[in-house]
Amino acid sequence: MKKGLIALSPLLVFIILYLVTSIIARDFYKVPITVAFMAASIYAVTISGGIPLRKRINIYSKGAGTSQMMLMIWIFILAGAFANTAKMMGAIDATVNLTLTLLPANMLLAGLFLAACFISLSIGTSVGTIVALTPIAAGIANHTGISLPVIVGAVVGGSFFGDNLSFISDTTIVATSTQECKLSDKFRVNSYIVIPVAVIMLIVYLFMGINTQIQKQNIDIEFLKVLPYLIVLVTAIIGMNVMAVLTLGLLFSGITGLCHGAFDIYGWMKAMGDGILGMGELIIITIMAGGLLELIKYNGGIDFIISHLTRRISSKRGAELSIAALVSFVNICTANNTVAILTVGSIAKNIGDRFGVDNRKCASILDTFSCMMQGIIPYGAQMLMAAGLAAINPISIVPYLFYPFLLGITALFAILFRYPKRYS
Repeated sequence: MKKGLIALSPLLVFIILYLVTSIIARDFYKVPITVAFMAASIYAVTISGGIPLRKRINIYSKGAGTSQMMLMIWIFILAGAFANTAKMMGAIDATVNLTLTLLPANMLLAGLFLAACFISLSIGTSVGTIVALTPIAAGIANHTGISLPVIVGAVVGGSFFGDNLSFISDTTIVATSTQECKLSDKFRVNSYIVIPVAVIMLIVYLFMGINTQIQKQNIDIEFLKVLPYLIVLVTAIIGMNVMAVLTLGLLFSGITGLCHGAFDIYGWMKAMGDGILGMGELIIITIMAGGLLELIKYNGGIDFIISHLTRRISSKRGAELSIAALVSFVNICTANNTVAILTVGSIAKNIGDRFGVDNRKCASILDTFSCMMQGIIPYGAQMLMAAGLAAINPISIVPYLFYPFLLGITALFAILFRYPKRYS
């Protein structure tokens, strides 16, 4: 018991240093998140006794430098270079102007949420959706009365609709593989929970945007400058790898900028460099979070969570609740919904088989609760990416993540009230 709590204590250090002190100061910019992660990381290395200091550092470094972490960092680098090149070239302004022309003002918020749902369902990734839509959302916020955290929250929420439901999503594939059920069966179970939530949120965003107004002005639409974003959206929708998508977007935005005289070749290089530097904090946080969570895992923190959550199960409902709690808490510890499902998938299968939980319902619970939790933690890759592209603090987005919160509540009620009954 004591060892398990000590293993988890670095998370508590992080929470106290960042969340609690920021709440006391009433300013979430008061304590840099990098400093909170650094302090928690030093503490985690310090308490990992019984092994040489060098080995503790190696364990930390192993977690910080996994192939998955490096892939995320490469995505951040390319996203930063693309986003800033597109901005300097004028793609954001052109895309925003086109959007403001095509959509009525009161439809902008709902329209962005719907676009995020559609794109994420098509490409199966929340990160790619956030990269494509957040700069446009930020530009629209600057031209309207819509709050920036609200509009970014709509994009983040919509991006998790597809992350949770898409046939090609990593979380869907891992959840169905670990529970030994078909993708289509898990989709049916999930759709009973997810689609009503998305419809409710669409209606909510329509009402929220009903008083949105745009100052009427003559806007020149530069269609060629919109092309890089269209290329990113289309190639993402057809299923191209997110790194290839970003590379294509970077090339087309650079070439378009050169052709329009927005910058010369050196200006393009500077735009790319500034964009990459702008992602510096995000990259540092990702590295430190990976190392911190690897030490927590090594010291038995995740095993401690698993053993205590599964100790007192006595019914099918209890089994489903324990699986939901298990994947949610491990997601908090790993800050990665796919990794969380992989970590607890076999345990969830054993619990489900023991208490007669339908494999399809179990896969749905794993995917839904991991996506819900990933959608609200401020240090997850999606939130950090959205905050970085919008140039705001990730904590400021959390109160406006209506879709993930409502999804979590609905999924919990689905367990408590045995819905959908066919699979319960």
